[in-house]
Amino acid sequence: MLSTITYRKPATRAVSSRNGRPGGPPRISARQQLLRGSPRTADVQKLKWAISRFDFDPNVANKCDVALFEIAGDEHLHCNVIHRHATKSVSGWAGPGTVPDGFVHNRRFRDMPQGEIIQHIREMVLAARL
Repeated sequence: MLSTITYRKPATRAVSSRNGRPGGPPRISARQQLLRGSPRTADVQKLKWAISRFDFDPNVANKCDVALFEIAGDEHLHCNVIHRHATKSVSGWAGPGTVPDGFVHNRRFRDMPQGEIIQHIREMVLAARL
């Protein structure tokens, strides 16, 4: 199952330029590609919702895409974070690799609470630009 969500801020939640982030297009998008009948579907939806909240963080300095996916025969949930610009390395993430859209880092998750997963993803999304 493939699903792409690009998060946009509602007009009533526009951020003023006083806090360093003027309103504008979203800087973070999230998508999923899970195997048919995956038991992770609800959990991944919650992860995508949490990822959408990152866009309100004034520390996000690098537009990125987050992909959550499964691979047949592998029990891990995989996560790719693709930044438009190179970032510093973050512990636990493989990469960077070069892809047409920028620079990709990858991590696998298994038997980890959602709160920890989202924290690891957040650290990669907020990684400082080089």
